[in-house]
Amino acid sequence: MAKADLGLEQRIAAVRRFNRFYTQRIGVLREYLLDSPFPLTGVRVLYELAHWPATGEPATAAVLAARLALDEGYLSRILRGFEQRRLVHKKSSTADRRRKSLALSEGGRRAFAALDARSRAEVGAMLGRLSAVGQQRVVEAMRTIATLLGEAPEGGRGPPYLLRPHQPGDIGWVIHRHGALYAQEYGYDERFEALVAEIAARFVQRFDPTRERCWIAERDGEIVGSVFLVRKTKTVAKLRLLLVEPHARGLGIGRRLVDECVRFARRAGYRKLTLWTQSDLDAARHLYTEAGFRRVHEERHESFGKHLVAETWELPLQTR
Repeated sequence: MAKADLGLEQRIAAVRRFNRFYTQRIGVLREYLLDSPFPLTGVRVLYELAHWPATGEPATAAVLAARLALDEGYLSRILRGFEQRRLVHKKSSTADRRRKSLALSEGGRRAFAALDARSRAEVGAMLGRLSAVGQQRVVEAMRTIATLLGEAPEGGRGPPYLLRPHQPGDIGWVIHRHGALYAQEYGYDERFEALVAEIAARFVQRFDPTRERCWIAERDGEIVGSVFLVRKTKTVAKLRLLLVEPHARGLGIGRRLVDECVRFARRAGYRKLTLWTQSDLDAARHLYTEAGFRRVHEERHESFGKHLVAETWELPLQTR
């Protein structure tokens, strides 16, 4: 928890330290990138032109400058150098002769292909020093940074997610992430993690696959959520330990996890589904309301180092 408790100035220093490390590691401090005659910005312009979206929008200098957040004068000098090397050619718009669209020439495509191959080789060498697990951790950490700082998913959509039954190792993840996230987001102390550990251990020890279930949500190979349905009585089931990782929220995973619990409870023959939550868990309570649950009881208590209001919610189930 020490990292989560860093002050703003310490977080700023940590980000700047990482920036210095990574820019040096990937070679962007060199005058010319990838042993080419081009600086970093020039290589990025070549990349954009080589991958220009096939949406019909012309690749004009103004559009390219806006896309890369570059000064138009600076971009103009880069493009002039490309034209002198015959890497880029301009074509007048049929609608407006004053507008010039940009495209890579055959020589420009060959130059970019060579740069792209060198870049792949350098990144491959950097990752090659790590194990497969280490490589995956690097990729997931980069994806997390990009997502939290607002990068739009490729194609406008995030990777699909899947739900699967629990397997060895998942229960430990559930306990750890509940403890860490609830401390970070709600200020709950370690006694909440202890409660989660008790619930999860009891589920494993008494697991009845015909009447109980755990769903683990995965997105692009990473666990991003969980929920449990456990037997309370012969006719009543209980929804427990709903969690969705912050960077995976907004994708409908939480709603899907709740829906799966409701669907399974009906198939298993339960007549009622109940759950216990706290009044400060607004996002979860919103999901329960959407699924048709209604609050039937509330009680003030002091737990997990907080003054809380516990709530019991219920959903009658119509079974065939």
